[in-house]
Amino acid sequence: MDNILNLALEAWRGGAELRRRRLRYKQYTYGNQWADIITTPHGKVMSEGDYARKSGMRPLTNNMIRQLVKCVIGNFRSSLRDDADTAAALCAVDTEIATRNNLTELDCRMLEEFLISGCAIQRVVSERRMAGAGTWIDNISPDRFFINRFCDPRGLDIELTGMLHDLSLREMLLRFGGGDKARTDRIAAIYAEIASRGTDTPIGDGVATEFFTAPDGRCRVIEIWTLESRNIVKCHDPETAEYYILPADSITAVTTANQSRATAGKRAITTRPRTTMRWHCRFMTPTGEVLQEYDSPYPHGMHPFVIKFYPLTDGEVHSFVEDIIDQQRYINRLITLIDHIMSVSAKGVLLFPIDQKPDCYTWEEIGRLWAHCNSIIPYERGRCDGEPKQVIASGESAGAYQLLNLQMQLFQQISGVSGALQGHLSSNNTSAALYDSQVRTSAIAILDILDSYNAFRLQRNRLVNYTQSPAATPYP
Repeated sequence: MDNILNLALEAWRGGAELRRRRLRYKQYTYGNQWADIITTPHGKVMSEGDYARKSGMRPLTNNMIRQLVKCVIGNFRSSLRDDADTAAALCAVDTEIATRNNLTELDCRMLEEFLISGCAIQRVVSERRMAGAGTWIDNISPDRFFINRFCDPRGLDIELTGMLHDLSLREMLLRFGGGDKARTDRIAAIYAEIASRGTDTPIGDGVATEFFTAPDGRCRVIEIWTLESRNIVKCHDPETAEYYILPADSITAVTTANQSRATAGKRAITTRPRTTMRWHCRFMTPTGEVLQEYDSPYPHGMHPFVIKFYPLTDGEVHSFVEDIIDQQRYINRLITLIDHIMSVSAKGVLLFPIDQKPDCYTWEEIGRLWAHCNSIIPYERGRCDGEPKQVIASGESAGAYQLLNLQMQLFQQISGVSGALQGHLSSNNTSAALYDSQVRTSAIAILDILDSYNAFRLQRNRLVNYTQSPAATPYP
């Protein structure tokens, strides 16, 4: 297997734990909150939901996380409307590009991903699509993205990055065939062999299978960008006052041209060898064949990805949702416990002495009479000392309500999204000035994550403004 593909696979392996945690946080955000795997006291492994059902309880979900995420996104949208100057600065891209890409909606959905996983990734490319040619911006899921471990919040120590594409065979041949029948036949043969092999991969573990295998009917293409050194020659032509750069292997052609110039009495081209760094792109098959490769064709000379991981302390990612998972779990458990206590408590049980049952009534008829308003159940008082009694239990919850209230308070304190920020009044007599002050104070708690996201958007906008070149062409 090609060494570059090996490096990409190692980067993919390095992000396995991040992808696993992101999946869990996404499940909690969208309501699947009983899927965590636990070991029961009897040593069995099962999900929390299955264990609750096996214990006779009905697992209930009170999804607080989703509401918090929507509240932060709503705050973000509101800030775009209320502060026109800030919105203009953060959306300082061509109007046509912003409209074509529906940039506001794209940024809100990216913020949702940022809150859930702590990752914001967009891809800015200049290419022709069915909707037109020009600069396109795409949200990239962390589930399809890989990158080497880096610690600089600005991403200046990134050396390898890329993503997985799943294309139809027709699109594969259109993008990489180049109209050459021999080449298209070769590509079709490669993917026919891959399809016949199934999920067998060169390195047959689960992580590698995810990396190399596409869904049925699709072709897996691996886009890999690497930072590589290049030997170049800086050239200056005094005859035309032109400055340009050539690959190192072009020095022979320059020497030949200088010899011709010397014969003609013209000034020679001056050269200066240098070593520089270039971002290089490869589109590769799972079997290691290079479908297309080129140096970065963009004026900024970088890869097309805009990346923001939060907070990236020692290279670690910790999202907004991660902080409130435990509180959400305890809220669900307490609500389920209260429901269980109420369901198993005795409510309205009628104790009716057997020897008091009238001969003219069956037990079913007595039950209907007891349940019906204004009914009369006759019994003979002198036959025994007892009489029918109704037993009603209060269903005490052993402090579960107090614990639930505590968890709800902790949920707001830990998330930083207080009731004021969600539009809840602390009391009916709260003044407008005090309420406005509470909202501003609450907004400070989420200011760091929103400013971090806005820094990502500013970086994206700079890349968009640079990316005004034709679509990438293969490197010669």
